[in-house]
Amino acid sequence: MREEIRVTGFGGQGIILSGFIIGKAATVYDNNFATMVQAYGPEARGSACSAQVVVSDEKVLYPYLRKQKILVVLSQEGYDNFINTTIPEGTVLIDKDLVEYEKEPKVKTFLSMPATVKAEELGRRMVANIVMLGFFAGVTKVISRDAMIQAVKTTVPKGTEELNMKALQIGFDHADSAEKAGIKK
Repeated sequence: MREEIRVTGFGGQGIILSGFIIGKAATVYDNNFATMVQAYGPEARGSACSAQVVVSDEKVLYPYLRKQKILVVLSQEGYDNFINTTIPEGTVLIDKDLVEYEKEPKVKTFLSMPATVKAEELGRRMVANIVMLGFFAGVTKVISRDAMIQAVKTTVPKGTEELNMKALQIGFDHADSAEKAGIKK
């Protein structure tokens, strides 16, 4: 098993943190191997950034993406830059209020959710990345839910655990709804 994942958005959305949490969940709590490579635009906050994460049941000898199977998108620029890098058997997950598209990409699974709106309903737009992590884990099953819960709980700043657990659950719930509707693969 080798899953190649890119999380993309803009600086300040917690994109790199999301990649870190995926890697931590995979390695520490799911007993797999993972690597992460991060990329920023010319400015750190407000410009494009992405995290490339490889999760495998064997040691990862090459940390860069060759066949990106999963794309998680939280910005229009990230979508425009990376939508054509996902393999046809892949999965694309977008924040539907931040990403517009003319036609669905030619991938096996294309799903959206209002992550930023849901985060705002919790009172903190900052947790949109955690909402998307719950959605990602629920849809792809690359990371177990228990591992994702533990990774988020042990990574977020002290005092924000309850808020982040609520955000994560919203993502899980949205994935469950998609599955019940038969939308998921």
